[in-house]
Amino acid sequence: MRVLGIETSCDETGVAVYDTERGLLAHALYSQVELHAEYGGVVPELASRDHVRKLLPLVRQTLAEAGLGVEDLDGVAYTAGPGLVGALMVGAAAGRALAWALDLPAVGVHHMEGHLLAPMLEDPGLKPPFVALLVSGGHTQLVEVAAIGAYRLLGETLDDAAGEAFDKTAKLMGLPYPGGPELARLAESGRPGLFKFSRPMTDRPGLDFSFSGLKTQVLLAWQASDQSPQTRADIARGFEDAVVETLAVKCERALKQTGARTLVVAGGVGANVRLRERLQALVAGPVGGPSGPKLFAKGFGPEGPPTGRVCFPRPAFCTDNGAMIAFVGALRLRAGQHEAPAVTVTPRWDMASLPPL
Repeated sequence: MRVLGIETSCDETGVAVYDTERGLLAHALYSQVELHAEYGGVVPELASRDHVRKLLPLVRQTLAEAGLGVEDLDGVAYTAGPGLVGALMVGAAAGRALAWALDLPAVGVHHMEGHLLAPMLEDPGLKPPFVALLVSGGHTQLVEVAAIGAYRLLGETLDDAAGEAFDKTAKLMGLPYPGGPELARLAESGRPGLFKFSRPMTDRPGLDFSFSGLKTQVLLAWQASDQSPQTRADIARGFEDAVVETLAVKCERALKQTGARTLVVAGGVGANVRLRERLQALVAGPVGGPSGPKLFAKGFGPEGPPTGRVCFPRPAFCTDNGAMIAFVGALRLRAGQHEAPAVTVTPRWDMASLPPL
């Protein structure tokens, strides 16, 4: 089954073709970063207009790279939510129109389910159950995945998402848009430990997150500093270390609570190198160093369980993309799920409400 996937939930236009027999055939992505840089953030109306301008040329480009014509498609998938309503409508309208014209089934895909299952695109051995950390500019969630379509929210952010905190912190220190990746690059030259910020909500039980207070701490430290280039890098490093350690602590708790041995990390912040290194160390070995307790010791014999694993999509598939939408769409279309002809989107959409496969 060959499925065209369309992603237009925010400020990136993504298109891909996925074949259930051969895998990902082609994908293309257009980013609106330069368009929104002047405003320091995404302007919804401009995002919608740019999706209109770029979507159909990207569809033609992707089909050509896959060596296919529209007549070779077996289905169409598009992001139906969550996201910016105008941007979502562009992709949904185009996807529904194409499916109607070709008499093909179409399905609206949950954007976060796309991120959650993105690592399975290139890792066919990855199967539920597992715990997923969905960490991006708009979401920070821990989800227990019993099966595809069977999701239980374990914890989420109470205010800023981790990626949003990265972007806002970068902006207050005068870094260019988009700030999150710029701050992460700056942190590479920062000296660890010179600025020590709190690890929010790690001193109490539970799996929820909060990053707004951390952002305030950074602002106060920045205002009280000499604001030199090296100090900026040191503060960036301190902030990144705090976010990474907070995410790691919550992931450890979620794995212990569920008994899962596999951690899946997806979303834009999942491309952060220091986060990847920290979570790989967490899952692969003892907690707290060689003498620390085994993370997965609960419920197993003295020798402990098999070593856990952490799975990431490739960095290009951490951010929004059409490949993840085509993949999830193919899974759901193959299971017989499809939408009525009406063009509908759901800007706010609880992933737990999705039907199982």
